[in-house]
Amino acid sequence: MNLSRIATLATILVCAIAVSACANTVRGAKRDVQATANAIEN
Repeated sequence: MNLSRIATLATILVCAIAVSACANTVRGAKRDVQATANAIEN
């Protein structure tokens, strides 16, 4: 493998990890908003 191919694969891997982390953060924020809404209703 040449350096260009390794750099491309590393970039794709880093982007995949970043997107995965964002998805978990959004999911957690949704739960927080729902819990707050439920607390306000009660």
